[in-house]
Amino acid sequence: MSDNLVPEPQPSVFDAVNDVLQDEEAARRVMANPALAKGFPNGRPAEPASGDDEMCACGRHKKSECGHGDDAESDDSHIPLKFVDDIGRATAEDVREALHQVIDPELGIDVIDLGLVYGIEIDDLGRAIITMTLTTPACPLTDLIEDECASTLAGLVEEFRIDWTWQPRWTMDKITPEGREQLAALGFNFDNLPKY
Repeated sequence: MSDNLVPEPQPSVFDAVNDVLQDEEAARRVMANPALAKGFPNGRPAEPASGDDEMCACGRHKKSECGHGDDAESDDSHIPLKFVDDIGRATAEDVREALHQVIDPELGIDVIDLGLVYGIEIDDLGRAIITMTLTTPACPLTDLIEDECASTLAGLVEEFRIDWTWQPRWTMDKITPEGREQLAALGFNFDNLPKY
């Protein structure tokens, strides 16, 4: 065996997921948001109820309900999205969906559902600029969240930068309904929390 030979390609994580699901589209959705894997009955994607209304890339709802790709507002419509739409280039919506995988270590909820992301912009070179805040300016987790973003966005965008901002100040009102459901499941009672 010679040392200068190119090694044979190794199976990827996507290949393994695709082998299990036997559905390339479902495998792509699971790769974009691994939390979706637990939603497949018997480890297989559910068949769509009607052939003309397929699930959106996030896997949480039908395309007709979320308006991805339309001018209609989606669940995360409070996040301004600016991007140049080139073929093969990640969009701001792709980045937003990927950021559902970046989990706030203190609360265990992703930064999108916590309402920490204020804006996403993709420039003409495919670089992402994410305007983000934290629950408090004294939060020591800035570096940890930046590292999680780097891992999540690797291969999706050429480069990214987080512009940390403290204006407007984050409040619990910014938590999405999905985030509230997740926090309620952890025992948070929003009715008994102090109002500021």
